[in-house]
Amino acid sequence: MPPPTVPFFLTSTTLAPATKKPQQPPPPRDAQDEAAAASRAATSSYAARVRLNPHLALPLFDHLLRSGADPDPAAYALALASCARGRDPGAAAQLHAHAAKRGAASHRRVHGRLVHAYAACGMLPHARKVFDGGTDNDMVTWNCLLRGYAREGGDADALREFFTMMPSRDTVSWNTVISWCVVNGEYDEAIVVLREMLAIRECQPDRVTLVSVISAIAHLGALALGLWAHAYVSRKGIEIDEKLSSALINMYARCGFIDGAVHVFENFGSKMSLDTWNAMLTGFTTNGCNERALELFSRMESAGLVPDKITFNSVLNACSHGGLVEEGIRCFERMSKSHGIEPDIAHYGCMVDLFCRAGMFEKAEEMIQTMPMEPDASMWKALLGACRTHKNLELGKKAGHRLIEAAPNDHAAYVLLSNIYALDGNWGGVHKVRKLMLDRGVQKIPGSSSLELDGVIHEFISGDKSHSRKRDIYEMLSEMCRQLKIAGHVPDTSQVLLDIDDEDVKESSLALHSEKLAIAFGLISSSPGTPIRVVNNLRICGDCHNAIKLLSKIYGRLIIVRDANRFHHFREGACSCGDYW
Repeated sequence: MPPPTVPFFLTSTTLAPATKKPQQPPPPRDAQDEAAAASRAATSSYAARVRLNPHLALPLFDHLLRSGADPDPAAYALALASCARGRDPGAAAQLHAHAAKRGAASHRRVHGRLVHAYAACGMLPHARKVFDGGTDNDMVTWNCLLRGYAREGGDADALREFFTMMPSRDTVSWNTVISWCVVNGEYDEAIVVLREMLAIRECQPDRVTLVSVISAIAHLGALALGLWAHAYVSRKGIEIDEKLSSALINMYARCGFIDGAVHVFENFGSKMSLDTWNAMLTGFTTNGCNERALELFSRMESAGLVPDKITFNSVLNACSHGGLVEEGIRCFERMSKSHGIEPDIAHYGCMVDLFCRAGMFEKAEEMIQTMPMEPDASMWKALLGACRTHKNLELGKKAGHRLIEAAPNDHAAYVLLSNIYALDGNWGGVHKVRKLMLDRGVQKIPGSSSLELDGVIHEFISGDKSHSRKRDIYEMLSEMCRQLKIAGHVPDTSQVLLDIDDEDVKESSLALHSEKLAIAFGLISSSPGTPIRVVNNLRICGDCHNAIKLLSKIYGRLIIVRDANRFHHFREGACSCGDYW
């Protein structure tokens, strides 16, 4: 058999020097030796070429085979890595068959890459079969299959079972599970896994670990945990890069500790990217610091940074939540005129919300009718919520029905529309909407509020009596109601949208809202003057908003409530939102 020809593209492109020292002629070789040498040269050149052009791995491998060369394990590994990157299950299966035929599939390097390729392509049964057929799976191979289970996202039990059976875990292993928890909304579980990682001491958390954990803390609104995480970063000397600084800013902002966010932002200037600026802008906006958000935007432009769509979304939200109508209009126009950014559905939604909050319903409707895309559910929800606030009931009914059409599975659509009918005294309309909701199997999410104390998160639902300190909580709740009455608070029973006439029943219902239970627990469980931070999963109702303003003055506490839309910082009888939310 003649030696394989080596294609031109697999040969070295380095030109030979003009002069060479005379060399001794090599010893004579037979045809088989020459074939083997040529094959090794071809595969070696293939490996070098693929490292320079990873996207050509599969075409180059095909040419390598056509040249008659015999690929070595390194060549198979590079080709399989390309399959993993490109999510190409067909090519992975073909390479597997070819490697098995040549006796290369059992090589440790090829074996590991096969597991990786199948797992990356979502072919977990194939990946597991190859994995189980191996006799010496290394840590990289274990982690490849673990990431495969995490990537699937659906089988939490399989992920946990495989993680538990690992003979040892490195930082990549722990990061994979923690990241899976965060991506799938298992924020409490992410903290549990971190604590297990620290207790077992197999390895130490790194920057990637901290970014995921801090993201989980941000969702939980657990400031004490966030402060611990930041202190851990400093204590361990972990470099704060763009991702970590953005995560810290977002965490402090979502915990309502805006000074902490500003501290991180101002002290890591050399690490700031556009994402970091956007995180700070969003932090100001959600915490009601609308003027500071606009000042930061001006500072950002002066620094020469080019804003993107996310930047303008934050700026327009600041204008909307701050009632800055004229400034919002100017920013919206500057997007396309000065920066060449075409507004998307989110920016139009901000403008609709801006006009709705200001009670400018004609402007809001005009924006909806003239924008170049169909309105989405968030627009109808903004319009409907504003109609409820401003008592524009007829437009509210129209918006409510459009919202149900746009989001038939969203419980809030039915609840908001039924609220409009209730405010109009149309209980027949309320029952029709609630029946439609029932017929479609849409369930209302119960309101819940959580509060962190000494690193433990305590959660309450309306009328909750499951807490170990329920007697003390309800005694404090009664005391709060007495103090509110002395201060002149009159419960807003229009917030109780039930077809009942007994005002005492309505007032009792309002007193048992989850955020009031959480505040009662905070008052009996923390030292005087300590801020109370509550995370609520729904929009705060008007009665709770008015009551908490007074409670902040009565008890001399800063009370911070994060609801589904924004933060409310209650201090000395006033709220940071200026009653505009």
